[in-house]
Amino acid sequence: MQADDLLREVRRIQIRTNRMVDEVLGGEYHSAFKGRGLEFAEVRDYVPGDDIRTIDWNVTARMGHPYVKRYVEERELTILLLVDVSDSMSFGNDLRLKRESLAEMAALLGFSAIKNNDRIGMIAFSDRIIQYVPPRKGVSGVLRMVRDLLDIRHGGETRISVVLEHLLAVQKRRAVVFLISDFHDHDFEQPLKLAAVKHDLIPVRIAAEGELTPPAGRIQTRPLEGGFPRILDFSSYRVRERYRSRLKAHYRKLDVLFRRQGMDSIEVTAGGDMYRAFRMFFEMRKRRLVR
Repeated sequence: MQADDLLREVRRIQIRTNRMVDEVLGGEYHSAFKGRGLEFAEVRDYVPGDDIRTIDWNVTARMGHPYVKRYVEERELTILLLVDVSDSMSFGNDLRLKRESLAEMAALLGFSAIKNNDRIGMIAFSDRIIQYVPPRKGVSGVLRMVRDLLDIRHGGETRISVVLEHLLAVQKRRAVVFLISDFHDHDFEQPLKLAAVKHDLIPVRIAAEGELTPPAGRIQTRPLEGGFPRILDFSSYRVRERYRSRLKAHYRKLDVLFRRQGMDSIEVTAGGDMYRAFRMFFEMRKRRLVR
């Protein structure tokens, strides 16, 4: 992508996602995640209706009338995006590639985070670590992530174990971690379990429009995992059904794995309404926290 086109696309994503965060997702994001606890703010005069368990007896004894302690939520969170930028992220239809949806997703979560005074960072990966952006506050960091995700062209295969092991090495404190990938990978169960114990790990599975329903006929792909374009022959109904069956079985296996580890997952379609998917996720998290 040329520099001018890249800047225009970054700006378009910034305007769109900022509006959606302000109008739709800001409050849901804040309510979906717990802070790190409560911290003492001040003491104030007791008023009828205050919980008597919050009375500060030492100050009350000194002042001669009741005072209560007031606490506020220690809100600041660390958000980390683990983003798959392997060759398969260049798959999609003419309207939207997975890679372009990744950039918009990063903006959505990034602007939600900074509006709530949280820090956000990113680890881009394929079969190796491509880029690490340490968690920080501010719009400039979010725009950098968006720009880089639109422009990264390192490719390679998807190796989820690589990014999870890197996460465990660099992020020592508990974080909210969004693992964004199409999950065309295997043998990552053990590092996934370890990461889910230490962090609030949220898998986000992104699929291309029509990935489960390929059209009949011969399809020439863009270079995908392995670096070469391929001709896929879906002329046969039997071939299409076998392909769908295998992909559905893989998705079912992922769903079972995520549930067993107690993880909430999100499913997004490139070119689809990702805002609705995230809003539903945040609302589900909020309901759970208030029970």
